Parts: sequence; structure tokens; C-alpha cells
Amino acid sequence: MGVRIIGVGAHVPEQVVKNEDLAAFGYDSDWIVQRTGIQQRRHAPEGIATSDMAVEAARRCIEDARVDPADIDLLLLGTFTADSPLPAAACLVQEKLAIKAPALDLNAACSSFVFALLTGMQYIATGCSQLVLVIGADCNSRVVDPADKKTYPLFGDGAGAVLLAPGSPKQGLVSYAIGADGSGAELLWRQMGGSQMPFTQEGADEGAYFMRMDGRPIFKWAVRIVGDTMAEVLQDANKSIADVDLFIFHQANLRIINSVVKTLGADKTKVANNLDKYGNTSAASIPLVLDEVYRQGRIKPGDLLLLSGFGAGLTWGTALLQW
Repeated sequence: MGVRIIGVGAHVPEQVVKNEDLAAFGYDSDWIVQRTGIQQRRHAPEGIATSDMAVEAARRCIEDARVDPADIDLLLLGTFTADSPLPAAACLVQEKLAIKAPALDLNAACSSFVFALLTGMQYIATGCSQLVLVIGADCNSRVVDPADKKTYPLFGDGAGAVLLAPGSPKQGLVSYAIGADGSGAELLWRQMGGSQMPFTQEGADEGAYFMRMDGRPIFKWAVRIVGDTMAEVLQDANKSIADVDLFIFHQANLRIINSVVKTLGADKTKVANNLDKYGNTSAASIPLVLDEVYRQGRIKPGDLLLLSGFGAGLTWGTALLQW
């Protein structure tokens, strides 16, 4: 506790890719909607990378908070699609924003923003930092195979950011649950590009650098882990589902979200979604929703927000925040 969010910002590319656009290449538009709830997504144009989107989201966040970028003393970027294997994309963001602070990437795939948020809050709570910039950004369109008709339509590009600062004892992180299970690593992974399988022409010809996903077991696992961790976090905080003012889930699949909401008996009017407009933006999905509801005036001081991210690793992170 004692940590508050003082600024919020987001950015998505201008290029809109509708289901109808994909249908021209042999995709089933009706299947995409029925199985995922996605109507369209955004794709970054050539020459725009993850760090560029992160910079735009951060600038809007800094403007919203009305702070001097020189006062930011830590920059955390949650992403699995850094501009290049080396250096960290956070360092590129730092340079473009002229911030003089430690900067690093955190890679927990679609859980990256929650992991980065919790890390930044620890720095504020312990007094090690006074102003932390936390960003979630991914350029998924560059790492998903256009020929993979079950995976390619699910993902879009975008970025979202928050600024953390000391707050009142009634503000901040009430309870959280994070975890990882490496036994499910091959359910969602990019095989080529690391130390196990460096880049080769043969691998590139086979598309080994593309992300691959085994959707059915991922779906079942996500429904279970999100429901379990939400219940765990609420029990730890001595709160009920009815006490939560707003639910913000990782925007992976509307069927996952609806299954969790139904199982827990949550009020659907308290669940914020923008999956239909942006698809799965990985680390950007939660801050994109947060920015949207924040600008709509749906968050009031003292509100309880339940955030839940899940993704490759397998990783998950659920956090109960008091605004």
C-alpha cells in the first residue's frame, strides 16, 4: 500500500485490420468472431517497432500526470517483442524520452505488464523510487505467421503506460498472486532466436521464428488459473466479488473472460473489455483497457480494481488495487 497511479497513457497504430480484410486471404471472419470476440486489430506500419509505440504511450502518460520526465527514476517495460535481442527495448525508450534512470525489460509474455507493475510498486513502497514509469507494449504482428489461420487473427499491436508515485496508506496494492509453470512452455513459444536455437537460414525458411500456440490447452488452463488466482487474491484481502468495482482481464479471448465471469458470478457491467477493437495485444492489453476506462471516468478514488494477466511461460499475475 501507499502507492498510487498518477498518470495513464496508451497508443495503438492507426492501421486497422478488420476481419473482412483477413477474409480476402482465406480467413473465416465468422469463426474469428464466434471463437474469440475479435472484430478488428491494429498493426504497426513498416519502420515502427515496439519501443516506438511504448514511447508514444509513455508521452501521453507523462502529459496526463503533469510531471517532469527528468524526475522519473525507474523505467520498466513489459514486452516479449523487443526491437532486437540486444539491447533491452526499455533503453531505447529511455533515450527517446530523455529520461536519466535505470531502464530494463521484463518478459513474462502476456503477463508482463502485471509483473512490471508489481515490481514498480515494490520500488515505491520500499522508498527506493519516487516516480516509476511502467509500460506494457508488444508488436505481435511481426512474430505471428500470417499463414497460421488459428493464431494470426488473434493478435494486434499496441502499448500502454502508467506512472507510479507514493500515495496514501489507503492506496495501492491490496493483494496479489503471481506464478509460473515452465512445464507448459511449449504450448506457446517462439523456438528460434535465442541461445538454444540461434537464427539460421534453414530455420527462417521453416518459419521457426514465428510464435506458435496450442490453443485448446491454453484456453482450459487460462480459465482455471484466472478463476483460481482471483479467488485467492480476494480471500487474502478479505473481499468478495461484489466488492470489486472494475475487472480488467488480459484481452486474449472473450470466451475465456466470459467463462471466468460466469464461474465467479461477477457483475458483467463491471468487466471492461476492448478485445473487439484491438485483439490480443499481449503486454499492452491491460494498460490499454485501463487507459480507456480511466478516460471514460469509470474509475473513482477508493475504487477496487482487479487486474489479471496470463500467458506464455506459462505465467500469470492477478492484482487487487485500490485507486
